[in-house]
Amino acid sequence: MAGTSKGEHRIGLLNGIAAYGMWGLVPLFWPLLKPAGAMEILAHRMVWSLVFVAVALVFTRRWAWAGRLLRQPRRLALIAVAAAVITVNWGVYIWAVNSGHVVEASLGYFINPLMTIALGVLLLKERLRPVQWAAVAVGFSAVVVLTVGYGQPPWISLCLAVSFATYGLVKKKVNLGGVESLAAETAIQFLPALAYLIWLGTHGGLTFATQGPTHAVLLASTGIVTALPLVCFGAAAIRVPLSTLGLLQYLAPVFQFLLGILYFHEAMPPERWAGFALVWLALALLTWDAMRSAHRARVVAMSRRTDPAAVAVDAVDA
Repeated sequence: MAGTSKGEHRIGLLNGIAAYGMWGLVPLFWPLLKPAGAMEILAHRMVWSLVFVAVALVFTRRWAWAGRLLRQPRRLALIAVAAAVITVNWGVYIWAVNSGHVVEASLGYFINPLMTIALGVLLLKERLRPVQWAAVAVGFSAVVVLTVGYGQPPWISLCLAVSFATYGLVKKKVNLGGVESLAAETAIQFLPALAYLIWLGTHGGLTFATQGPTHAVLLASTGIVTALPLVCFGAAAIRVPLSTLGLLQYLAPVFQFLLGILYFHEAMPPERWAGFALVWLALALLTWDAMRSAHRARVVAMSRRTDPAAVAVDAVDA
C-alpha cells in the first residue's frame, strides 16, 4: 500500500514538473508562429483548444458535467467571466513574448501569488498573518522600484498578475475540473474567435492558409500547447499536496525569466534586478509561512489522532 502511495506521489510530481515546465518553456513556441500577429495567434489558440479538448472528452466519455452545467446559469455566468479574463491574459502574454518582453511577462507570474492574496483580502475579506502582510509590503515596494526602473509601472506584469489571479478566484467559485473548465471556457470563446479569423481572412490578413503547411500545423498545435500542460496539472493536483504544487508553480516564471535573460538577451539594468530581488524576497516569505503553517497543521492532526482527549474535545466543539 505504501509502495502504491509512493508511486502515485512520484507520478504526480513528474506531471507537476511537466506542466509547469511546459508553461515555463512556452515563450520558445510563440515566436515560431510569426508572421501571425498576437490577435490571430490568440484566436487560433481558442479555436484549436476547443477542438483538442473536445476530442479528448469524446475518447474519455466525460460529458455528464456539460448537461449539469447548462442547467446552472450562475456557474455559466462565472465561466463566461473566466473566459473573458483568461482571454486578456493569453492575449497580453502572447503579445509580450513576441514583442520582446519575456522578462516582464515572467514578473507577472512571480507577482501572481501576491496579487491572489491581495484579492483575497479585498474581495473575500480574508485575514492575513503578519508574515503575509510583510510579503505584500515587500511586493508593493518591488513594484515601486520597478516603476522607477522601467520609467512607468510594469503594466504587462501587472496585467498578467491581475488577470490570472482573477481567473483563479473565479475558477475557485466555479469548482470544475481542469479539462472540463477549459472545454467550457473555449466553447464560449470559440464563436468570437472563429468570427475574427473569418473576418481576418476576408481582409487578407490571415496567415493560416498563406504561409505554407508547416505554419498552419504550428497554429493548429496551439490547442495541444494549451491543453497538454493542463492535463498534466490535473494529474498532479490529485496526487501531490497543495504545498508541493505551490512550490512547483515557481518553475514556470523561473524558466521564463532565464529564457528572457539567456536566450532572448533582454536587458536587466541594476534597478530591475533590485525589483526582481524584492519580489523573490516576498515569495520566499510566503513560501516559508505556508510551509510553517502546513507543518503546524500536520502536527495538530497527528496529535488529534493519537490523543483521545483531543478528539473528544473536537466532538464537543462540533
